[in-house]
Amino acid sequence: MYDQSDPRAALSTASGTASAGRGAAGFAPAQFGLFDRLAPAESSKDARCWYLRGQNFVLNYIEAQAGACFARHAQPDEYALIVPDAEMALAVDTGDESVEVSGGSVVFVPPGYSVVRSKAAGRIVRLVTSRSTDMMAKALNAEAYRDARPEIPPFEAWPPAADGPRIRVYPLVVAPEPGRFGTIYRCSTFMINAIDPLEGPRDATRLSPHHHDDFEQCSLAVEGSFVHYLRWPWTTNLEHWREDEHALCGSPSAVVIPPPAIHTSRAVGEGLNRLVDIFSPPRLDFSQRPGWVLNAGDYPMPRTPAM
Repeated sequence: MYDQSDPRAALSTASGTASAGRGAAGFAPAQFGLFDRLAPAESSKDARCWYLRGQNFVLNYIEAQAGACFARHAQPDEYALIVPDAEMALAVDTGDESVEVSGGSVVFVPPGYSVVRSKAAGRIVRLVTSRSTDMMAKALNAEAYRDARPEIPPFEAWPPAADGPRIRVYPLVVAPEPGRFGTIYRCSTFMINAIDPLEGPRDATRLSPHHHDDFEQCSLAVEGSFVHYLRWPWTTNLEHWREDEHALCGSPSAVVIPPPAIHTSRAVGEGLNRLVDIFSPPRLDFSQRPGWVLNAGDYPMPRTPAM
């Protein structure tokens, strides 16, 4: 259910009513990573790291000092970096190429060897898929995914870049345009959507409650504060019903929203509020909207989409 001014109102999945026939084994809860409140999983003089996973991915939130290095020696597939702070700077090296990355960027890094070096103090968010089992095991909520969730199809990567593997860098936020939703990029493993930054609270009369049938959404708060509203459908089995959640989360934080929970998020901070939505693999419906995925020319669509 979207306000008619919301570009997502044209999506075929915009009904906002989840199927009551789901949930024979009960619905999964949301997963929260309150990085502003929790002790880091790893801490050194160079960096503090937190890990939160979904079924298909893990989010590694990092507060890095200048000179910190983060290497992947045999990365099985393409991974992503989000560099939210304008004053941050990175060098990304794969052995075949080295690229300087300024703050306020999204970076896609090819599989195999790579190292990310922080050239200034700031924040880095690494996103890897479930094929990176070493990082998945570090997640604060690893036990929640001890058993795979049957409502979410097994991860299947989308096609690689048409011109071959290389480091790709894009601006995290692009000026809004009428009819376009956020700033969206995709690679073979992730879709990243930086929601348009909002100064002050979101209009409470123009929220966007909706659901997804078979994929999770990760919403990463990088600035400000948000209330995440979550409601699960009722089924014939009362034991499977879940209470509504109105979760107030500051920044940095992340929430993994399960299907088919009806959800919407409202910025409530008085200053600047910035939210980034993450999907793995990429969303087909967003990819099919002309002009929404800003790097669509770099990555082909799957011939038979993984749905």
